[in-house]
This record gives sequence, C-alpha cells and structure tokens, in this order.
Amino acid sequence: MRLVLLGPPGAGKGTQATRIAGRFAIPQLSTGDMLREAVASGSVLGARVKGIMERGDLVPDDVVIAVVADRMDHSDAASGFILDGFPRTVAQAEALDRELAARGIALDAVLELEVDEDVLLVRVKGRADAAAKQGQLVRRDDNPDVFKTRLKAYRAQTAPVTEYYRSRGLVHVVDGLQPIDVVTDELAAVLTAFA
Repeated sequence: MRLVLLGPPGAGKGTQATRIAGRFAIPQLSTGDMLREAVASGSVLGARVKGIMERGDLVPDDVVIAVVADRMDHSDAASGFILDGFPRTVAQAEALDRELAARGIALDAVLELEVDEDVLLVRVKGRADAAAKQGQLVRRDDNPDVFKTRLKAYRAQTAPVTEYYRSRGLVHVVDGLQPIDVVTDELAAVLTAFA
C-alpha cells in the first residue's frame, strides 16, 4: 500500500501517519527524517544534503526527490509506505509519479485531513499559552504568526497538490478535527479497500 497523507500544518499528519504505518505495517516516510537519515548515511547524496542544510538553505526539489526515491528503494518499503510531508508542490507530485512509474508502481491512495483553519489557529494559541503558563519553551510552530505564515505557504504551494491527485481519483478526505482515535479509525476504514 503506497500512500500520501496531506493536510495543513497542525492537522495531525505526523500523528496519523505514525498510527497508519503501525496499523498497516508500512514505514512512515517523513521528509525531515529522510533528509536527516541521508546526512547520517555519509553517502554522496547525504553529503550534498548536509551542505545545503548547514547553509540554512531550503533543500531543492531535485535533491528532495532523490532522497525520497532512495528511501523508497529500502527493503522495508517494498510492500508500501506512507509519505508524510511530501509532496509539498505539484512539481514534487509529478516527480514522485515519475519515480514510482520508473519502478513499475503507483500510489494507491492520497489521504487528506480536512480541518477548519480558524480552529487550528485557536489550537495553536492554546498550546502556546499552555506551554508559557507551565514555564516551557513555546515551540516555534506554535507561534500564531509563524503558523499563519505556514498556512499561507500551504494554501499557495501544497493545497494544489490535493487538486492534482483529486483529478486522478486518488483523494479520500477525513475530518481531521475529530478525536485522534476516530480520525485513525476513519483513515483505516478507507484503506481497508487497498489492504
């Protein structure tokens, strides 16, 4: 089962990807984790990623695609995977399709966590306030201004990815504002058709 999980920042993609990976015995392929693994591997590609990250630059699409393609070739991903945080743009989605086609495989489904952005903003503010009251460091992602910037980037760059996959009949939408266990169960119900 080869899956992509989409949704705006704060929708719970990481949590749900971990749960789906566990439930269906497929690896969760997180872009951030894959980039860190590439650096740790000491490979030529890893050295390139390390240099880019050390400069604080954004990792260009061709490098991200190469890292994802390399990770898909690991033996634990032979029976499937769930991509979390990738693709972020239509160009990345098209590149992913080419990499999959070159391997004679395709995506089975694209899962979208649909959420009300205003509710997400309230959630973020609540987490920031709770952390501050407990004397904890407020995560950068829980800063409302940073969050609004991330949402704007999501709308401009990543939301079109959903339309790209919807036009191919791959998108299955689940309400991401439900309790975590309910979201997991609904995603799993969608996927039982592919298992």
